[in-house]
Amino acid sequence: MAALTVASKANQAITLPVLLVIQQGKENGSFVDINIAFEDVDKVSGKAPLKLVLDGETSQSFNEINSKFLAKSKFLQGQDLKSVDEWIIGGRVGALAPTDFKSIEGPLLELDSHLTLRSHVVGYTLSAADLAVWGAIRGNKVAYAAIKKGAMVNVTRWFKFVEDTNPWIAPVVQSLNAHAQERKVAKSKEGANYDIALPDADKGVVTRFPPEPSGYLHIGHAKAALLNDYFAHEMYKGTLICRFDDTNPSKEREEFQEAIVEDLALMGIKPDKTSYTSDYFQELYDQCVTLLKACKAYADDTERETMQYERMHGIASKRRDASIDENVARFEEMKKGNEEGVRWCVRAKMSVDNPNKAMRDPVIYRCNPQPHHRTGDKWKVYPTYDFACPIVDSMEGITHALRTIEYRDRNPQYNWMLEALDLRKVNIWDFARMNFVRTLLSKRKLTKFVESGIVKGWDDPRFPTIRGIRRRGMTIDALREFILKQGPSRNIVNLDWTLFWATNKKYIDPIAPRHTAIAKDDAVTATVKGARVAPYTEDKPKHGKNPELGTKKVAYSSEILIDQADAQAFAQDEEITLMNWGNAIVRKISHSLNPLNRSLVTDLELELHLQGDVKTTKQKITWLATSGQELIPVELVDFDFLITKDKLEEEDNVDDFMTPQTEFRTSALADGNVAELKEDDVIQFERKGYFRVDRAFKHGEKAVLFCIPTGKANAGK
Repeated sequence: MAALTVASKANQAITLPVLLVIQQGKENGSFVDINIAFEDVDKVSGKAPLKLVLDGETSQSFNEINSKFLAKSKFLQGQDLKSVDEWIIGGRVGALAPTDFKSIEGPLLELDSHLTLRSHVVGYTLSAADLAVWGAIRGNKVAYAAIKKGAMVNVTRWFKFVEDTNPWIAPVVQSLNAHAQERKVAKSKEGANYDIALPDADKGVVTRFPPEPSGYLHIGHAKAALLNDYFAHEMYKGTLICRFDDTNPSKEREEFQEAIVEDLALMGIKPDKTSYTSDYFQELYDQCVTLLKACKAYADDTERETMQYERMHGIASKRRDASIDENVARFEEMKKGNEEGVRWCVRAKMSVDNPNKAMRDPVIYRCNPQPHHRTGDKWKVYPTYDFACPIVDSMEGITHALRTIEYRDRNPQYNWMLEALDLRKVNIWDFARMNFVRTLLSKRKLTKFVESGIVKGWDDPRFPTIRGIRRRGMTIDALREFILKQGPSRNIVNLDWTLFWATNKKYIDPIAPRHTAIAKDDAVTATVKGARVAPYTEDKPKHGKNPELGTKKVAYSSEILIDQADAQAFAQDEEITLMNWGNAIVRKISHSLNPLNRSLVTDLELELHLQGDVKTTKQKITWLATSGQELIPVELVDFDFLITKDKLEEEDNVDDFMTPQTEFRTSALADGNVAELKEDDVIQFERKGYFRVDRAFKHGEKAVLFCIPTGKANAGK
């Protein structure tokens, strides 16, 4: 018995032709005994879209699989086998597989010409060549769209004729689409659509993540890094390069570079290669000289403000038509980093008045005598990102440059660099950056917050950096899920943090041990009648629904502490529930004698009523025994957004929208089990929320725990 395994994620222009040839074989009795199975992968066994086991031999080559089927097919008896082979195995079917029109336009035109006076691809009856070519076109949505539009008259006529005269074809297509649709539905439920058909992806995918080592990664960078990782490693099994864009020695530090490496590892991103733009300084310098000598660039000493004005109003620089010798000489002065050199920059000679202002002679090289953190004093001239990026992308073999949509106006500039230097082209895919309400992602503004002391550092839990949100209590699994759910969409949205933290809650709730904390201020002491005279402890589960977390010691005594807010909610003789103990009846409530604060409860008397039904009580409260355990001093810290406006506009002054108070600290006492917690542990203080341990308890030094938002209202706080 033969067995064919089909990768449902693979290009259908490769898999559908084989399925149609097999089905025709079944129709005429050639392949009665063959089992077809689908796998939710892009390559079966990690090698190819198809895998055939026939007569004890395994084949995964498209040509080899077709050869074996054609050799056994009764369907081909009396047909021109050589001509059929030429179409299927000779590469003409494969030429219709690429998913960009530019690549398949030639083969389609050739086919259209071939079918001018023909009803079949080979001979005068339906052959495997018809089925394979038809399947390649039907499986390629770009080719299929062209045929449906009637762009090629003869191909369209033939395509419809084959479909109409062979009704068994439709179920084969539907079967393959059904498996693909199952995958799409699953992805849709996850909230992301990655079916964007990257051009030329069938030729291999190499992506890059190019961070500048001038700050810590924030959540916007995380999206770029995870998308590049997803397309390179999960969707296409390609290569991911992490390249540090270290072209500005004034801002870059080794500290930031090391932090970026650590944060990528933390997110589970493992680049196949790490490189640096500084590795290519000599090549970039040479390419700049090439542009100067080709009159495609010039040296300019126009003052910054004047240059900005001229670019804005389409005015040519007075240096634009300087001679080649003058431009090269000035670039050499820049290279020396002397007083004359620092006056100059080099600009690409693109356009003076292009409607796209990004094309108006942008600066591509600057002079900066400051030492570089990797190359030291070797260089005094440094390329701009817009010059270096396309060149190094091309040199490193990047196939797809994924860029945020804010670069869209600069995409023509990117392509101009490659064309001007006759370098290999790189495909560009734009995706929307991730913006959040009341959040700044500008590295310049974040740096200002750090340097001015508004926050305590780049890992401040109010910051949108990876380290900041991790310190706030975000899990890496939740971070990855949330970002990948956004997908590579080009739609710009201002996301709400509530969705972000709601995703996190799914991960922490099942594994967060339950503990108890009572705010120290105005805590109420309650006497419990009916309790044992001597304090005692019992083992209780740390999590009612997750016994694997183990047990904790719960102390019981005749005197307990209760939160002031709970005490004020009690009514005389009301039956309440003491969580992890049982019911009790409020027998006495004493209030403050201070006329300015009569509502303040000073002490309570409770009477145990353990036979009472906990389902009938309105008040179910947490409490702490004052004896039988060492109460642990803790500080609970909550935070608010740094800015008050959902979205700052360009003209807005950040200082006008600063939140007056963004940190809130509450002193509390916690159960004795809290003494065992370690830094980074995540717990739930029942009825107070989830917390991450920022500083573990030490004798003489209270524990500090940060409140983790849960996705409810006021999630920033």
